[in-house]
Amino acid sequence: MSWVSVCKVNAISDESPVAIKVGEKEIGIFMVEGQLHAIEDICPHAYALLTEGFIEGRTIECPLHEAIFDIPTGKLQSGPGCRDLTTYEVRIEGDDVLLHLA
Repeated sequence: MSWVSVCKVNAISDESPVAIKVGEKEIGIFMVEGQLHAIEDICPHAYALLTEGFIEGRTIECPLHEAIFDIPTGKLQSGPGCRDLTTYEVRIEGDDVLLHLA
């Protein structure tokens, strides 16, 4: 398992998550209550980027079919999401955001 630098901390805000791709993994990095969280960026119901969805508090709503997920845990809250999202460990080194990938 390794840590990968994916973006700068100042690229992310409460209203503006960042979509990244590491290998075949598409990941969204979100700021929630001052903490960074990384989740799978593709809705498991149908291909839609969650980083293009609707953020409300600590949840993200899929822009296509209204599935709602808790950002910090990846848990499906409601809608046709089919399953919880994969989450990734995040840390900050200097002004770099790093993800722990298996």
